[in-house]
Amino acid sequence: MDLKTHLDAPRARRRVGRLELLGLLAVLLASNFAFGFFYQTQRFTKLPLHSESTLARCRALGVKPGPAPSFHLRTQSDRFQPGTPAVLVKNATIWTGRVDGLEVLKGDIFLDGGIIVAVGVVKKSLLDQHKHDIVDAQGAWVTPGIVDVHSHLAVESTPALTGAGDGNSLKGLVLPFLRSLDAMNTHDDGFALAVAGGITTSLILPGSADAMGGQGFVIKLRPTKERSSSALLLEPPFGLNGSDLDYNIPPRWRHMKHACGENPARVYAGTRMDTVWSVRKAYDEARKMKNLQDKYCEKALTGQWASLGEFPSELALEALVDVLRGKFKVQTHCYEAVDIDAFIRMSNEFQFPVAAFHHAHESYLVPEVLKRGYEHPPASAIFASFSRYKREAYRHSEFAARILADNGLKVIMKSDHPAIVSRYLVHEAQQAHYHGLSTNLALASVTSTPSETLGLDHRIGFVKPGYDADIVLWDSHPLALGATPSQVFIDGIPQLANPHVSTKPASQQSAPKTPNFDKEIKDTIKYEGLPPLEAATQTSGAVLFRNISTFWTRGDFGIRIAEDADNVLVKDGVIVWTGPDVELTSASIDGALIVDLQGGSVSPALVSAGSMMGLQEIAMEQSTTDGGVFDPLSMEIPTVLGEQTVIRAVDGLQFGTRDALLAYRDGVASAITAPNGYGMFQGLSVSFSLGSRNKLEKGAVLQEIAGIHVSLSLELPSSVSTQIATLRRLLLQPPKDEHGLELQQVSRGSLPLVVTVHSADVIANLLLLKQEVETKVGKTMEMTLLGATEAHLLAPEIAAAGVGIILSPPRSFPYTWEQRRILAGPPLTAQSSAAWLAAHNITVGLGPQGVNAMAPMSNWAVRNLRFDMAWVALESGGSISKEVALSMASSNIETLLGVRSGASSEFAVTRGGDLFSLDAKVIAMVSAKRGVVDLF
Repeated sequence: MDLKTHLDAPRARRRVGRLELLGLLAVLLASNFAFGFFYQTQRFTKLPLHSESTLARCRALGVKPGPAPSFHLRTQSDRFQPGTPAVLVKNATIWTGRVDGLEVLKGDIFLDGGIIVAVGVVKKSLLDQHKHDIVDAQGAWVTPGIVDVHSHLAVESTPALTGAGDGNSLKGLVLPFLRSLDAMNTHDDGFALAVAGGITTSLILPGSADAMGGQGFVIKLRPTKERSSSALLLEPPFGLNGSDLDYNIPPRWRHMKHACGENPARVYAGTRMDTVWSVRKAYDEARKMKNLQDKYCEKALTGQWASLGEFPSELALEALVDVLRGKFKVQTHCYEAVDIDAFIRMSNEFQFPVAAFHHAHESYLVPEVLKRGYEHPPASAIFASFSRYKREAYRHSEFAARILADNGLKVIMKSDHPAIVSRYLVHEAQQAHYHGLSTNLALASVTSTPSETLGLDHRIGFVKPGYDADIVLWDSHPLALGATPSQVFIDGIPQLANPHVSTKPASQQSAPKTPNFDKEIKDTIKYEGLPPLEAATQTSGAVLFRNISTFWTRGDFGIRIAEDADNVLVKDGVIVWTGPDVELTSASIDGALIVDLQGGSVSPALVSAGSMMGLQEIAMEQSTTDGGVFDPLSMEIPTVLGEQTVIRAVDGLQFGTRDALLAYRDGVASAITAPNGYGMFQGLSVSFSLGSRNKLEKGAVLQEIAGIHVSLSLELPSSVSTQIATLRRLLLQPPKDEHGLELQQVSRGSLPLVVTVHSADVIANLLLLKQEVETKVGKTMEMTLLGATEAHLLAPEIAAAGVGIILSPPRSFPYTWEQRRILAGPPLTAQSSAAWLAAHNITVGLGPQGVNAMAPMSNWAVRNLRFDMAWVALESGGSISKEVALSMASSNIETLLGVRSGASSEFAVTRGGDLFSLDAKVIAMVSAKRGVVDLF
């Protein structure tokens, strides 16, 4: 640098400095002006006292619910009960729910602080830090707690009492502001029974009478020291207890119950169009409120407080606005394709996602509609076989779960308790698996998938460190028939004080290898849920069944296993030869159709009793039913009937109903059905074939009159004392007419008196009446009790009186006051009712599980009779053999209901196992009465 440059450099720097100074002054002046303007503005715009909370509220409007970022760092659950000891569950086979439900670990689980601390390998150093109890699983299966995504536990509490049902409000079609929490009865007998089935978490929903029934709440089923409904809640919405909301943390999920179709239309005498319009109108009002709030917040967030006023809100619309903001899981009762399509359109119109369609009987028919769901396809929360009780349920398919899964859609099995008793929710998954749903998805359908649908998969539904300590130890693989918890932990606390555990066969310790139903699934889709159910082949020619593992015969001494019966030859529907392979000759099988059973069985076919089978197609559709019998104690009898006409069920028979044909395809050859009585009197039952096409076919009606049926109950219009007095008079002083002749047969022991009854007190009166009639007439009277929930309380007296029992349902539940004293069976009691009664040498039959046996809605359950009898044998601890259980579902029923020439020569043929196995499929029915073999 030369001298001149050197001398000029400071001057240049000084010029730059002056420019910088001028710029700084300009900035200061501008800032001062802006500050002055802001100051002057604020002098005239008064900031509201709630400005900070309002701004926080506005910033939170778009925040989606979810756990706090620090949730998985927790070392103790928010539901932890102080004093709860840590627990080490060792030597377990653990289905974790992880890796799409494919992960199974052998090892240990450590529970502490109400959470799962470690899974698989538990470090000794961790155990040394905590005093803990030890539970040795001895290799047993452990799963996450069972999650019921649709239950009315506590709001439709049991035993049901008049005026105690809080499931539905009838105050209007749209009631989004109602809350199931406000109606939960913590004294519901269903709580302990649900836990005994492995249920740890349930979403308690309002009923489906309204288009919007209100808000549901997720609860844990563990009793708390506080004993309140609030104490049961799992992640209740912030602010529910009246405290201020903290808008700086993510909100929690809420649940809105909707209903489509028949229910709201029936209740409010409207149509589907009315229902959809009412919902659209409500959401339009909510959208207007949402827009007002958004505009308000836009101004607040930009400092425009002048004349802004209070945050716009309306309590009645608050929930719906949050639905539109994506802060609710929308749970929607929808059955048919038309309803699902309408709701999907509406959710797209108002831009809110649907968490799940519940019941969703036709969702499997419209997978592409589900895929159009806003943000994501809804899950389908479905039944396994509960169906055809109304039109909406007519196209139900047992293959729905498999079809939905094949389309990449989420499947949930749920109870709708008490429609399906939540204790048996795992049985819904078992049936779904039997009909084609994979093992991992079937287990996920009652654990991880519902937890995800509830927005709670960050804490329940998996056996995973950091998750809630809700696990179930099973006595067999949870998808094996009759699987029963040996212990249930909720929040790390064992729920079964003294569990009764039955030893199950080794075959029950792995998932069943279920049959192939690919053809049936294709036909279901092809025929839109109504595939042909008649036999594919019907022949009176020779059929040879080969490769048989078990052949049961039925004779005068009961049901027995035949020795060396590797083959069974049938001609004209009659078994003409059985024997080993070495005795087969080409002449004996010449021209015979040969069927390989692959280790299957031939056994006496099953017999149904206790349903309305044959007298109705759709229970709630009067036009498809035979109707009810007039009751002389509670209504005026049409004069054309005369005073004492006895109604015969045979006169109202319908053949070829879908429930009948489905039951037939599952091994039930015949049904014994009485007229549907609204009161005490029913009439004369009939025995008929379920495989017949019409009444005029050979063997269609097996016995026109089986027994005379009456009902005795506290729920009838007349008093029980009046009912007993009436029955006494009719038996001891029968009228001199047609009715009198039938009653004389009852008094003389040639016609059984079948009494639908549940209360032990009423049963005691019946036993005394029987004794009185026998003493005066001098004959032994045949009496059978149908239902008989409380019969176990009088087992010795019933046995001494020579009275038989048909348990319906076979697994008791306290639906009503007269059914409250149940024998629950394992794990709550050592024996079930069936085992207890059989141990007292009482002849026992099994009716359908179904819904409350007092209601004529159990036809759908007849097809599951094979599962019911297997369950009875499995939970008996070996006291009930397969032969005895098979008798309970066949020959005993005929004996108890007066059928002398029924299905004794009818046989069910299975492939891949016997009728007791979920591995087996019924592939043929053999009928000597009809002279045919039906091949499916």
